Amino acid sequence: MTTTTTDVPQEAPPGLKGLVVTRTALGDVRGSEGFYHYRQHSAVELAQRRSLEDVWFLLLEGRLPGAQESQAFAAEVAAARELPAEVAAVLPGLARACADPLAALRAGLSLLGGVLGVQPVYDLDEPSRRRDAVRLAAAVPTLLAVAARARAGLDPVRPDDDLGHAAAYLMMLTGRRPEPRFARALEQYLVLTVDHGFNASTFTSRVVASTGADVSSCLVAAVGALSGPLHGGAPSRALDALDAIATPDRARDWITEQVASGRRVMGFGHPVYRTEDPRSRMLRAVAEELAAGGDDPRARALVGLATEVERTVVGVLAELKPGRELHTNVEFYAGVVMELCGLPRSAFTPTFAVARVLGWTANVLEQARDPRIIRPSARYVGPPAPQPVPSPA
Repeated sequence: MTTTTTDVPQEAPPGLKGLVVTRTALGDVRGSEGFYHYRQHSAVELAQRRSLEDVWFLLLEGRLPGAQESQAFAAEVAAARELPAEVAAVLPGLARACADPLAALRAGLSLLGGVLGVQPVYDLDEPSRRRDAVRLAAAVPTLLAVAARARAGLDPVRPDDDLGHAAAYLMMLTGRRPEPRFARALEQYLVLTVDHGFNASTFTSRVVASTGADVSSCLVAAVGALSGPLHGGAPSRALDALDAIATPDRARDWITEQVASGRRVMGFGHPVYRTEDPRSRMLRAVAEELAAGGDDPRARALVGLATEVERTVVGVLAELKPGRELHTNVEFYAGVVMELCGLPRSAFTPTFAVARVLGWTANVLEQARDPRIIRPSARYVGPPAPQPVPSPA
């Protein structure tokens, strides 16, 4: 029998780095240019000018909404934030039993999918898949906020009906109606992190979707991938680093010690960008605007420390690692912005999920249109296996 080249597994680079595994119309990251986009629009420009709901609509429909469409979709999302009574009754106890917020989210999403009766995407038409995607993604802020307040011994808070998705999440989490500037700052962070190429959690969601599984299962798997410190766990760790440095004059010694010990410097470097991360650049501006627009000296001190530490660390990294472009990534200023908006650090990575679930569901819907299962190969490198015994003639 003749073996064709397509029968022989091709060796992929470690971590699949640089390997194109599918085609997508949702967006792209151009790391050498420091640019990324959703559909045909710059993601940074969308964060500057549009609401989170409008960007969500763009991912689902392929175009930005008109005024009436924007209002209608925001109303659809607001209605979907409400948890079914069966979930609302069980979630607080479930959350208290979970040591980690993302564990509570995984359990909550699984429960919600069961209560809603979501079916495998393989068996559904496009409108039904979209319905499940919106219902599940819209409920993520509610699941997280109810769980966080339950672990703190607090009752859930229903947001005001006139609040957008980001502001409603902030109110459900903190228990008070947010100032518009904080709601908008959080919304801009969420828009910036809705999607970002084939990152680990997005790829995970598509692998599960390729099996024809239901949307809830796809999202539970994606949250599991996001929970890893190398993926979604860095915003609070980057802020912890600022706490450890404490004053700008200690930054050089701190980063030198980190590099010498071989420890990863959270908040710096990115596997795709070879220039400044455009998300970090915008979030720096958002943080500076928040500090300048209020009368809180602690906010000004935090932002001042962050910008001074950034300059020092980038300079030292250039000295210690010549030839490598190492800048702040999205997590560095994301932590600063979320701290200024009043989020507890335990909510930083879960808040990332509030944004990224919109990208996950868009990817799940796109993947569901392809009937092929994602099934790569692996090269066996263990002890030799016995040769098969020929069958008797």
